[in-house]
This record gives sequence, structure tokens and C-alpha cells, in this order.
Amino acid sequence: MITITIPEPDVTIYKQTNPQLSHIYNFTDFHLITREKGGFFIFYNFKGDVLFVGKARKLRPRIKKHFEDSVSPMKNHRDEVTKIEIYVNEDPVEREIYETYLINQFRAKYNVDKVLFR
Repeated sequence: MITITIPEPDVTIYKQTNPQLSHIYNFTDFHLITREKGGFFIFYNFKGDVLFVGKARKLRPRIKKHFEDSVSPMKNHRDEVTKIEIYVNEDPVEREIYETYLINQFRAKYNVDKVLFR
């Protein structure tokens, strides 16, 4: 049996109630997410349920894209996201393993690929 240990997130950002600064869907702290490094991320709702798990070679642009483009699986559910955890991991194989594991372990609601639990 393989044991996978999820590390502590490198950055966690939360939706703001009434943001005074520039924001994307009430998230103002995108600047805390690295632009140049890869890793994986988890979107949560207000109950703490996992909504979506993803990975990226460059984290900040990829996460922002989920809130801006029209093809993201999250496009109709962006308002549900209240917390984003970001994990920096430069190894593409490890990112793939973590993403697949997290999607299935936490039964991510809006992931459509790599789903083994349905």
C-alpha cells in the first residue's frame, strides 16, 4: 500500500466580505501566490468541502484563469469558492499524483477528469 501525506499549504487565501482593494470574485490576495513556480491547489466552499483540485506549472496565472475564462469547470461555480489552498511543488510527477489523490480522496465536486469514485 502507498501512503500519501499531504503537506501544509504554502499559501491560503480567503474570500473577503467587502474588499476595498482590487479583487477577483472578492479574493484580493492573489499577489501572495507565486507566478513562476508550479504546484497544486484546492478550492473550498464555506463549509470546508473540496470543490475543485488542480495543478499547474505556474500557479498564479492558472488559478486566476479559473476565475476569468469561459472554459473552466468552475465557470458556473466561482461564487461558491471561499478559500484557496496553494501547495508549491516543482516535480510534475508529484503534482499529478497529488492532484489525482486529492480529487478522489476528498471527492472534489467539480472535477470531471481523473475521477475514480463515481
